Amino acid sequence: MSQPMYAPQQPQPEKKRSWFARHKVLTVLGAVVAVIAIASAAGAGGDGGGSSTKASASNDATSKQEQPAKQQEKKEKTSEKVAAIEGDGDFEVGTDVKPGLYRTSGNEDGICYWERAKNSSGEVDSILANDNVKGTSYVTVKASDKIFKSTGCEDWETVAEKATGTPKTGMKGDGGMFRVGADIAPGTYKSTSNGDGMCYWERSKDASHNMDAILANNNVTGTAIVKIAPGDAYFKTTGCNDWAKTG
Repeated sequence: MSQPMYAPQQPQPEKKRSWFARHKVLTVLGAVVAVIAIASAAGAGGDGGGSSTKASASNDATSKQEQPAKQQEKKEKTSEKVAAIEGDGDFEVGTDVKPGLYRTSGNEDGICYWERAKNSSGEVDSILANDNVKGTSYVTVKASDKIFKSTGCEDWETVAEKATGTPKTGMKGDGGMFRVGADIAPGTYKSTSNGDGMCYWERSKDASHNMDAILANNNVTGTAIVKIAPGDAYFKTTGCNDWAKTG
């Protein structure tokens, strides 16, 4: 018996898988890398924006801090008082110095000397008024004066004729002149333990320093009590212990 004959079968072509199917690991890694890259880009963008925002906020804060400083500096410059009489020398009234009320302060060494004179002769009888100052002094230079002399004093500044300010209720015993209603308040003041007899006080009606300007004065040993009236213009104290308002 003959054997049945079979037709030979053709080999089936192998189905090709896609590149991604054949490289699953690489595909996954690629996806991970892509995700990381996207996240990094997003993070970089976020950081950049945050840094910019922070920098802007920092600049705004710095600007806000600088503004009050600049305003304060401008205020200080505006409030700076211009010296009307600088340095030492003889000043001709009407030419070098205008008539008016002047003040010098900070003369702690006590070597400040000033003088109002009726002429430039330099003689003793030409002196209208003078003083050796420790602390503060006020002087009214009159239009009839000819010469104003200043030696060893801090710069003089002009002062308004009307007293303005926040008056205090205490003063240094060696502070010089205090303007009533501006520097100190009217009332009764006491200074104690003035043992050496060098304490001098004076109530005056103006800053001419003429003898007739003195309302009352005294050299004190021990305790000094003085009533400064509202109508007084100035109170002068030299060589005393500090004063305190008691009434």
